[in-house]
Amino acid sequence: MGSAYFRTGTPNAVQTAIRWDPANPEYYDALGTLIHLYADRGNSNEIVQLYQNATRLSPHDAQFWADLGAAYDWAGRSNDALDAFLHAQRLFPNSPEINWRLANFYVRAGKAPDALRTLELVLQEDGTAGRRVFTLATNATRDKNALLKMLPAQSTVFFDYLDFLIERGDIAGAELVWDRVLQLGLPFDLRQAFPYVDALIQHAELGQMSKVWSALAQRFPAQVQLPVHSSNLVTNGGFESEILNGGLDWRVFPIEGAVVSLDSVGVLEGAHALRITFDGSRNLDYGHVFQYVPVQPKTRYRFSSHMRMHGITTDSGLGLQVCDAYNLGNIFVSSENLVGTSGWSEQHAEFTTFADTRLLLVRVIRPASGKLDNQIAGTVWIDDIRLTSGSQ
Repeated sequence: MGSAYFRTGTPNAVQTAIRWDPANPEYYDALGTLIHLYADRGNSNEIVQLYQNATRLSPHDAQFWADLGAAYDWAGRSNDALDAFLHAQRLFPNSPEINWRLANFYVRAGKAPDALRTLELVLQEDGTAGRRVFTLATNATRDKNALLKMLPAQSTVFFDYLDFLIERGDIAGAELVWDRVLQLGLPFDLRQAFPYVDALIQHAELGQMSKVWSALAQRFPAQVQLPVHSSNLVTNGGFESEILNGGLDWRVFPIEGAVVSLDSVGVLEGAHALRITFDGSRNLDYGHVFQYVPVQPKTRYRFSSHMRMHGITTDSGLGLQVCDAYNLGNIFVSSENLVGTSGWSEQHAEFTTFADTRLLLVRVIRPASGKLDNQIAGTVWIDDIRLTSGSQ
């Protein structure tokens, strides 16, 4: 009978369940929670008494002790609250929920070091708790070094925190996290670092971006290419390596009507060329294959590329464009608009960057056609894209 009333879930029903089964601690704990929710029904002393009954009947249940701690806290009995929370933690030291509640108590009590130490335990045991832990921790203290010490030596936690800071626009804090990852030598996947590279590009922190890319090249030499002295500044310009889709490598944004792949047939040189096939279903304004390239201001550069076509329709074909990544209207190179079918042809140009040019955008482009017959079909191959300093 007590169980039947308890399943109803209302305060009156749970009180009836207690009358039928007064030795069941779960009923007292649940009633305390319900009365707390229905704050107009009872006072803090009544709620404390209910949780005390639960802990008396089941003294080894950590959750009941944590609920009692919350009741003491609500009643203004801070010392008793701390004792109850610590008792719950001793009973279940690795519980993310118990430690989360204790950490919240520490924050409310103004005990930031204790809160951070307890939140570290939450992070160690709950891989999904990152965002709420980071939010609570940053509310507890602005000490970035203390927040870093809170993080357990797990790469997933560090990168979750890095992403959290990026979303908040805290690039200085993100740099501290990145440096700590490198200092600890934590293992991680290359692509985990790409959001940080993107944030540095967005905030024009190009010096730090170059340092990060160099560090990634040292960590992942088989995947990340760095230009050596007097060589091509375009990463993977011959498309011989896998496209990383991030960092300073090529990026390919999927779009209906076009398929991008690496092709090993009929290449200009090496093992692969980039292949883009259009299915003739759309009048695409295409710019979905691109790469960021750091450069120096007021410097002469040489750009070259090779393309071949098969059955490219419409009056608006494919070309390559080089422009300022932060001001797309500053176009330095716009290659010939190629249509139809043709063998390999080279496009080349020389240009000088402006005084404020520090990052270029190299991209494949196809402007949308203004004609009636405007849905593009056919295939283009691109290979051997080069950007070198004019002094070389």
